Amino acid sequence: MTTMTIDDAKKVDDKAAAPPEHKPDPQIYTKTDSVMLAAGGTGGHLFPALALAQELKRRGIAVDLITDMRGDRYGSNFPARNVYQVPSATINGRSPVAAANTGLTLAKGVAKARQILGDVNPKAVIGFGGYPSLPPMLAARMRGIPTAIHEQNAVLGRANRFLCRRVNAIATSFQGVKGIDVGTATKVRFTGNPVRDIVLEWAREDYTPPNASGPFQILIFGGSQGARFFSDTLPQVLATYSPDARAALRIVQQAREEDVARVEAAYNAAGIHAYVQSFFSNLPEAMAQAHLVIGRAGASTVAELTVMGRPAILVPLPNAIDNDQLNNARRLADTGGAVCLEQKNITIDRLATEIGNLLEAPDKLATMAAAARGQGRPNAVVLLANLVEELMGRWTPATV
Repeated sequence: MTTMTIDDAKKVDDKAAAPPEHKPDPQIYTKTDSVMLAAGGTGGHLFPALALAQELKRRGIAVDLITDMRGDRYGSNFPARNVYQVPSATINGRSPVAAANTGLTLAKGVAKARQILGDVNPKAVIGFGGYPSLPPMLAARMRGIPTAIHEQNAVLGRANRFLCRRVNAIATSFQGVKGIDVGTATKVRFTGNPVRDIVLEWAREDYTPPNASGPFQILIFGGSQGARFFSDTLPQVLATYSPDARAALRIVQQAREEDVARVEAAYNAAGIHAYVQSFFSNLPEAMAQAHLVIGRAGASTVAELTVMGRPAILVPLPNAIDNDQLNNARRLADTGGAVCLEQKNITIDRLATEIGNLLEAPDKLATMAAAARGQGRPNAVVLLANLVEELMGRWTPATV
């Protein structure tokens, strides 16, 4: 593995521009079956849906997407004929007024989704969680269209928990997902969490541990909800190291737009080479080039770490209702592929010690990388696409 310099990271990120705007061409799919994907408007739900769309398109199956109003920012990159948006709402609070408003919004979403499904007439509808997936999945049930949900996390999300008894199949990213009861266990298929084509491409890069003297490439990212914690904490942590250790560090870090300047300034003051941006279009490449990844434990992050085989320190997003990230991180930590640290237990000294211990032990990093790769499911998208074709009636497991 060639270590990426800060200048290299800048050049690659500049070159990795967004793909050209997607222009649906209905003529391509006039004689093929189609599948409707339903996903919430966050990357954690949309990335596995995107991976499935890429695989289905390779199989000559047309794909459409239903999401909520947030999903529009992904519409130009999502490999679908059309991206539909339906009203949706998250259940917040317990007041009767809030519940009534949420119920009304969801009812409108179901009505609109039912109309869309009637017009498109897909052979199957696949949900990827999040409340925006509820209207199309319920509408599909009303129309008698075969359905499946995909759960990315180690614990069943609230929307999928509501839907699991109302669908034909449940695909999971982990074995033994919490929240699946005996009554629905027969529907479960362990497929893994699909990752995008670009992740599979960079997964071909073998992990090479750092030399004892460095440089040490560290990738730090936390998404929209977690970047602030890392921006506040990591510059302080790494500044505690000796001058020689700081000089050997090569940091690539994602931060909120409003934090980029101050994070860069903090690293500069500590004599640490750092490339800080609010968004990385080439994040899979940056992950492939990293000796150590520090981040949250979202389902897509864990899936990409395991497919690529990269060691990580995971700090699950705290106060999540279902503790989904904590469960994800513990699963990977139990295999030796990551270190799981709860944010409430982190101090500057402790995190400095954890990172320092790893950077001083290249063999340990290599062992963690191998353990992480051992949990990867690079064929997850193929298994999930096979399940979709079963629902469509294209084949049965006995004929695969």
